[in-house]
Amino acid sequence: MARYTGPRTKISRKFGEPLFGPDKVLEKKNYPPGMHGNMRRRKKTSEYGVQLQEKQKAKYTYGVLERQFLNLFKRASRSKGITGEALLQLLESRLDNIVFRMGIAPTRASARQLVSHRHITVNGSVVNIPSYIVKAGDYVGVREKSKSLEVITESLGNRRRNVYSWLEWDGAKMTGRFLNVPEREDIPENIKEQLIVELYSK
Repeated sequence: MARYTGPRTKISRKFGEPLFGPDKVLEKKNYPPGMHGNMRRRKKTSEYGVQLQEKQKAKYTYGVLERQFLNLFKRASRSKGITGEALLQLLESRLDNIVFRMGIAPTRASARQLVSHRHITVNGSVVNIPSYIVKAGDYVGVREKSKSLEVITESLGNRRRNVYSWLEWDGAKMTGRFLNVPEREDIPENIKEQLIVELYSK
């Protein structure tokens, strides 16, 4: 399956949450998409359906495809600690997500594009793999030739200071540091990771 490129509001309405950031349409139409979305009485979702929906929500939120998501889950299940938390921590450690969290890009999709187009460096070297797992202590920055790109300067202009405790940002150098892997309570995404673990454990 290819990456979803359709209307984002439609997906947000499906889950009833602004998965891709603030959405004015979702505020007005806070019911599922479709011809009868506002009137349809839905049957009670099965346990499997609830678990599957949570996995889909996580995939859409982080922009990860099925095979990538499964590989991350397998990696998380091999690690020490709670599998669900380890999964979210791996998703947060992806390079495209960190570029987004640092404010270099306004969305994860645009962050993924910046990485793919070789505008981002890790420890001074260009990395063009969005799924690259950044390690604690690594420096993530904007390539020298790309510092004047409009999409980057605009995004950084709207950036809020020190929003995430596990990231450090130097505006003058356009470089940030991934201080540590975030704890579960620090990750703001509304994802019930235990349901995903239960789904894959069947």
